[in-house]
Amino acid sequence: MSMEQSEKQVVLKSIIKRLHQGVAVDKLKKEFGRLIKDTSPEEIADMENALIQEGFPVEEVQRLCDVHARVFDQALKKVGKASKMPGHPVYTFLAENKEARKILKTLKKCARKAAKSSASQPDFQALIDQFNLLKEIEKHYARKENQLFPLLEAKKFTGPTQVMWGKHDEIRAMLKELGNIIEKKEWKQVNDQVNRVILAIKKLMFLEEKILFPTSARKLNNLEWAKIKNGESAIGYAWVTPSNLWDAEIAKAMSSAEKQPMATSVDKTPKDNAIKLSEGRLTPEQIDLMLKRLPFDITYVDENDQVRYYSNTPVRLFPRSPAIIGREVQKCHPPKSVHIVNDIVAKFKAKEKDVAEFWIQLNGKFIHIRYFPVYDDAGNYKGVIEVSQEISQIKALEGQRRLLDW
Repeated sequence: MSMEQSEKQVVLKSIIKRLHQGVAVDKLKKEFGRLIKDTSPEEIADMENALIQEGFPVEEVQRLCDVHARVFDQALKKVGKASKMPGHPVYTFLAENKEARKILKTLKKCARKAAKSSASQPDFQALIDQFNLLKEIEKHYARKENQLFPLLEAKKFTGPTQVMWGKHDEIRAMLKELGNIIEKKEWKQVNDQVNRVILAIKKLMFLEEKILFPTSARKLNNLEWAKIKNGESAIGYAWVTPSNLWDAEIAKAMSSAEKQPMATSVDKTPKDNAIKLSEGRLTPEQIDLMLKRLPFDITYVDENDQVRYYSNTPVRLFPRSPAIIGREVQKCHPPKSVHIVNDIVAKFKAKEKDVAEFWIQLNGKFIHIRYFPVYDDAGNYKGVIEVSQEISQIKALEGQRRLLDW
């Protein structure tokens, strides 16, 4: 645990002790607000769990919810709109844009220096460092594609999201080309390519801030923003750590428009809940554990072209998040690839093909991607399984190994 986390742990412990001693919630909300402003929900949860492991009663730790709710309510009254509160997905997107502008400004200066014949090795290294930093923008785009866009599509707001995904891919291609130029040390070309990248990213940020984010804030309610927030960490963030000030669960509970009772965590599943399979029986937990530990990623799309499952493996090759469940598979790919998706599905439904496969080299990995049709015992089409596997080590195998060698 780092010193910063340790200090936060001490503050959190102090707040809980004073709650236990009878100090009024209102007297602690300012201190708690400062604590959570630059602390992620996951970090708060980890600290709370650590306190419980130390022996703090669960009931005392749970009382923090009262303080958090007061802080939330006070902050919301101050900023007026939830999207302006630290921790809200829109606020996080905007915070990333703010950091991106700083990085682009520095990258531009570095590119100018590197292009000069008098540039030194530190100048080149500074350019490389800034370029690597800028590549973090992929997380910004991936969160939009996997978390925000599905909820907007459900509101029939599809055109702008598809156009914007296309812009993401254009920028990805530009960044890849810039990386190739830097790798070849073609410093004279760097400046022009950097300028193209900067222009494209700034244009996209303008569209985000003037159209996408304001429209999203109007169209989506607290339940929908909570769904976005709760799946964000599966993809990650670019350059920022979101605040815990805007809390998804509190937003749902306090929303006057959503007064349904909160779901409980009571498990009513019978103890003997094994599912009979064609061969053997497995519990849902065993099935989930087995699928998550396969040495490759799988995604299942049903007969209606909707994503129904993905294996949440510890290290995924391509980003996935909970918002993808129930989404049309065509909308899970950039516009330029949709015709390929439709062709694969059509061939499988017509039983003209039994596999489609691709292989790409990405970030030093050799990735084999295969699609298989799924039919029931009667031969009816039931969907597609996508299997993605990193096979560099497999490709390198030679000879044979017949004995166990750890």
